[in-house]
Amino acid sequence: MADKIKDTIHNAKDTIDETLHRSTAEAEKTRREVDGEEMTPEEHITSMANEAKHRTEAEIDKAKREVRKHT
Repeated sequence: MADKIKDTIHNAKDTIDETLHRSTAEAEKTRREVDGEEMTPEEHITSMANEAKHRTEAEIDKAKREVRKHT
C-alpha cells in the first residue's frame, strides 16, 4: 500500500515536470519563430539547445512513469 502511494506521488510530480518541460520547449520554439530574424546566431543556437534539453527532460519524466507502471 505504501509503495502505491509513493508511486502515485512520484507519478504526479513527473507528470507536472513533463508538462513544464514540454511547455518550455514549445516556448523556445515559438520564440525563434517570432524573433527569428532579430536573434543573433548565438541566441538562435542557445534557444535550439534549450528546446532540445527540455524535450529530453520531458521524455525522461515520461519514461520514469512508464517504468513505475510496469514494475
